[in-house]
Amino acid sequence: MRKIILGVAVSLDGFIEGPNGEFDWCFNDQDYGMSDFFKRIDAIFIGRKSYEVAKQMEGQNNPLTGVKTYVFSNSITKLDGKDEILISGKDLEKVVDKIRNSSGKDIWLFGGAVLTAEFMNRNLIDEYWLAVHPIVLGSGKPLFQHIASRKSLSLMQSKVYDTGLVSLTYSPT
Repeated sequence: MRKIILGVAVSLDGFIEGPNGEFDWCFNDQDYGMSDFFKRIDAIFIGRKSYEVAKQMEGQNNPLTGVKTYVFSNSITKLDGKDEILISGKDLEKVVDKIRNSSGKDIWLFGGAVLTAEFMNRNLIDEYWLAVHPIVLGSGKPLFQHIASRKSLSLMQSKVYDTGLVSLTYSPT
């Protein structure tokens, strides 16, 4: 079975976006394990808002490049990419289970916060990979919001970079 991996950059105070929706605080001066991560995945789960932001990105920084993209939305009716599939409706677990049981590599749960909460509340995340940036934003969009119950995690791996970024990988216990 394919793993669903939440992979996300987060500020030290737990935000995935600044107060104006910005993510210019995310380090991009080196690889930070992304090349190895991209070898593990061949698909991405993404919410509508994150999808719309990602579609505006150019070149190497676009997470949608070269992977099958599943866009979760009840408001979009059509996608324009050939490797993009729209997921809507209420049978989230059935659809996700069908995809996770299909052949392929692991799946990146890219976000955003609403989709992350939905997956967490349904216990659909197999691995949490957090790139904790050494910055305090003070406000913005929190990574974890509207979580229905406590989630215990077990640290699988950690790596500290010379920039102060800390990569943490957890599994649910």
